[in-house]
Amino acid sequence: MQVSEHNFQPLLFGGDINVYSVARAFHEAYGVKSIAFGKFAATFPCAFSAIIDYRPCLENEDEAAFLQNVKDVAAECQDKTVLVIGCGDSYVKLAAHLKDQFPENVKCSYISGELLDQLTDKEQFYTLCDRYGIDHPATFVYDGSMGHDFELPWGAPYVAKPADGVAYWATGHRELKKVYICQSREELLSALDEVYAAGYPGKMILQEFIPGDDTYMRVLTNYSDTRGKVKLMCLGHVLLEEHSPHGIGNHAVIITEHDRGLCDKIRGMLEDLGYVGFSNFDIKYDRRDGKYKAFEINTRQGRSNYYVTGSGHNIAQYLVGDLIEGRDLPLTITNNRSIWRMIPRGLAYRFIPKRYHQEMRTLFRAGADHHSMEYHPDYTLKRIWRVWKNHIGCWVRFNKYCTKPKENT
Repeated sequence: MQVSEHNFQPLLFGGDINVYSVARAFHEAYGVKSIAFGKFAATFPCAFSAIIDYRPCLENEDEAAFLQNVKDVAAECQDKTVLVIGCGDSYVKLAAHLKDQFPENVKCSYISGELLDQLTDKEQFYTLCDRYGIDHPATFVYDGSMGHDFELPWGAPYVAKPADGVAYWATGHRELKKVYICQSREELLSALDEVYAAGYPGKMILQEFIPGDDTYMRVLTNYSDTRGKVKLMCLGHVLLEEHSPHGIGNHAVIITEHDRGLCDKIRGMLEDLGYVGFSNFDIKYDRRDGKYKAFEINTRQGRSNYYVTGSGHNIAQYLVGDLIEGRDLPLTITNNRSIWRMIPRGLAYRFIPKRYHQEMRTLFRAGADHHSMEYHPDYTLKRIWRVWKNHIGCWVRFNKYCTKPKENT
């Protein structure tokens, strides 16, 4: 069968920009409408979309409900191959552990649940990094039973984050921060007390803070086929991140770049592990020793995944080429320059250091500029209004939480 016959149905789980970006990739490449299950009704950016059949399910993260949703869509699309794609850590974990129970016409590209649990536990991830020679920040694994009785071999500022992100957010306490950056020991102890008072049962990762603003961050997105071979690597140079309490660390502006040495090191680890599917690494360049240091791996495409599709390497085509067509795709390590953003251009100029402005202008003028939600085939009056409302919210949020670079004043 030919792919043009649309003999597959994307089935996405989640309701955020990750879902919309994946659905857009499928629609751009094949004109196909994705089905998406999210926890809440009318969730933007999936709401009012003509490219997504959005279905709310409050129990979406429950194992039984998740599996039933997969089975229902498989029965609904029994003449097609259903491609299950998790767009959040909890959904990826469910898919990896339940994939052997999926109906025969369902496919997904995930590693075993055992390997996924190992990689997403940051303590075990750093052990693997040491094995494969991948640098990472100095790290201390904290257990709640330690209380305040522990010492760190480095000084402030300190970074604190959960070792198990799924269990962390399962507490239901949305006032918790994604990452705590603490300027003193007292602030660190207060953050740890807050996390464990919220009911988090796991360990916390305490790390030294690597100096440098957002522009020292990198993101590396990869696709490994069902044979365990890496077929796509796209490195992004982060120019700006979110700084709001719940959005801290989320990418706002990325320019693609090329670093073969870094890619080869990560590729060696992924292929030796027999990794399958999308992976996404958060990395920071340490100017003190000139090394790239890995923070974590996401066992999925990241929420900023449209920076890859926008650069000319549509992520949906890698899934379809591998799972539907069964092709042995060539390895692609992206080398072209493009810019992706989740904020208005004017806001990007305001909060990104001036030394990057000329290249930004060049890419804007060349049409190598991509915004995940600005998709003209999906524009309706309601959707245009929501996109503009989102832009206004960005101005309010960044002016409140983000500091303008001194060189821009």
